[in-house]
Amino acid sequence: MSLKVRELLELRGRSLRLRLVTEDVRALEREVTRAEISSPGLVLAGYTERFASGRVQVLGETEVSYLNALDVDRRREAVEALLAFEVPCLIATKGQELPSVLIEVAERRETPVIVSELKTAEFYRRMIPFMNDRFAPRTFVHGSLADVYGVGLLFVGRSGIGKSECVLDLVERGHRLVADDVVQISRRGHDLLIGSGHELARHHMEIRGVGIVDVRALFGIRATRQQKRIEVVVQLVEWKQQEAYDRTGLDADHTVILDVPIRRVTIPLNPGKNITVISEVVAMSHLLRYSGVDSAADFDVRLQDAMAPVREYLEEDDE
Repeated sequence: MSLKVRELLELRGRSLRLRLVTEDVRALEREVTRAEISSPGLVLAGYTERFASGRVQVLGETEVSYLNALDVDRRREAVEALLAFEVPCLIATKGQELPSVLIEVAERRETPVIVSELKTAEFYRRMIPFMNDRFAPRTFVHGSLADVYGVGLLFVGRSGIGKSECVLDLVERGHRLVADDVVQISRRGHDLLIGSGHELARHHMEIRGVGIVDVRALFGIRATRQQKRIEVVVQLVEWKQQEAYDRTGLDADHTVILDVPIRRVTIPLNPGKNITVISEVVAMSHLLRYSGVDSAADFDVRLQDAMAPVREYLEEDDE
């Protein structure tokens, strides 16, 4: 995964208040290959052993002041040492005026030099979320994602089992659609999964027998949202008489998406079952678990306590 410098200017040029200083537009095809942003202070000071060249390099007021404090020969040597690593681009913050030797060497090595009018701290605050999102691991899942009582429920199952119909019913009951049919999932950090819809199909659903419907146009802006954290996977399956299904909730089931374990609830479908209400209960039960209340575990404890006298009697019965 990579990001061209040209894309950075197009996508975030306004919000980051970026201005290209160098003139060679071909250099804008250079690619950033790392999400992390670095300051090249140590390289300018002469330590180059652990330099990460695939990152955007930010020149704050400290780095520029240091370069200006060096004599002409030492300044050129420091700049040459930095740009010898073929860095994707240099971004100077606070609208600073850069040493002419930096622009000269950057032009010769075809390295884009950009100036941001933002202060360094504000630049990092805006840049880091964008980079983390751009380089986040991604996958696509066939399913439907809904926000139910603030809980992200990802409905999965075979094609035609009723995922879209269930989510449409939830929307009619006041909940919110995030994505239907194709859910794009990205991992933020170590264990946070964010689901969203494809740009072209956003807020639209396919209902068999009806066709494509625009949920936002039908139910209003409150019925949709752009993205949502995925917290529970709801697996819809056909009811099979011989199959054993969880009836207590004590045996927690999980699935793995992008190396992140996610709680999974399997719901068997048979005629007359109100899957919409069950989905709402799944969401509310998750909220209870999140607040420290596990109904199944609490019931099991009470049941075990109630059975304790009987167990003691049987253990003491020698007949």
